[in-house]
Amino acid sequence: MVRAVLTEVALFLLPFAAFALLLLLQRRRILAIESWSRHAVLLAIAGFLIVIGGFLYEGLVADRPMSGFVPTHMEDGHVVPGRFR
Repeated sequence: MVRAVLTEVALFLLPFAAFALLLLLQRRRILAIESWSRHAVLLAIAGFLIVIGGFLYEGLVADRPMSGFVPTHMEDGHVVPGRFR
């Protein structure tokens, strides 16, 4: 679960990192608020779109069990827990 959350956070921060790299290549001040103020909303929207794309990609490509779920049942007087085959 932690890996999934960190992946989505990294995808959200990707446009901000790319913009910081652009500022660095243009030899502008990276930590100056003037460099970020006009672009912050667009970068956040781009980050959210990338995260949504990541969710869609994961939903379409993720491995799914091809067999069904066997529910909890009794065998020879013992409870056998449910499982995927």
